[in-house]
Amino acid sequence: MQTITTVAALSQAVSEAKRQNKTIGLVPTMGALHEGHLSLITRARKENDVVIVSVFVNPIQFNNKEDLEKYPRTVEADCRLLETAGADVAFVPAVEEMYPEPVTDVYHFGPIEEVMEGPRRPGHFSGVAVVVRRLFDLTQPNRAYFGEKDYQQIAVIRSLLQQTGYPIELVPCPIVRASDGLALSSRNRRLSPAARAMAPAIYETLCQAVEMSETDDVEDVKQFVVDNLASYHLVNPQPDGLQFEPEYFEVVDATTLQPVQKWKGENGVVGCIAVWLDGVRLIDMVRFR
Repeated sequence: MQTITTVAALSQAVSEAKRQNKTIGLVPTMGALHEGHLSLITRARKENDVVIVSVFVNPIQFNNKEDLEKYPRTVEADCRLLETAGADVAFVPAVEEMYPEPVTDVYHFGPIEEVMEGPRRPGHFSGVAVVVRRLFDLTQPNRAYFGEKDYQQIAVIRSLLQQTGYPIELVPCPIVRASDGLALSSRNRRLSPAARAMAPAIYETLCQAVEMSETDDVEDVKQFVVDNLASYHLVNPQPDGLQFEPEYFEVVDATTLQPVQKWKGENGVVGCIAVWLDGVRLIDMVRFR
């Protein structure tokens, strides 16, 4: 595996692959890799001749400075994992390499960024789009792989591809979960042991919501999810006063991401959630239909 830190060296590697008519799969990451990332790499390895994995904590997508500072950075361990997973190139640039000039690009995504994460993280999706477009320009991939835990992000990337006209196949990949159901996330390593033991209740609650959707209406299920998590510590007392702080739970059209009032929809229906626990913001999603 090549570990590349400069745009010039990456461009050279991409040019060589293109010269040999090799297909390229891109897996963008912010590092602190886990089995969820590795599943994307495994998929990319099966479907492409060359797999490029970026490891870059993108500062312009963080609207919370503290979150940026606390985001785990484990580059050496990440590169060892990438080599084992079968990546051909690890692109690990410094911020100055990715952004040699001040960033002035701004992207808009209409209604899909006006719900859920959008209002709560101003500028986040524009920052995501900036870095993803630069990675697309640098790597010229045939396919790009993203995990469905960041469900709204996938919709944004799909819109970005429509706006730019890039002939890149977007490949959404299923969430990988720990044995207790918690969606794998780089942020999980910031949870205290007690919070980590508590966190699987998020997915348990979502699974209950899916069962309830067979008989209950959308608003009742939404209220159940929020109330069940908000009161979890009352039924299950936690050390140090740990408790869930639900930020939102939305039931939306699987394509447009607009809220739905009924379970039936031609695009399918998903539920997306954001919950604070132990000072860590966790997100997850489930499919209803």
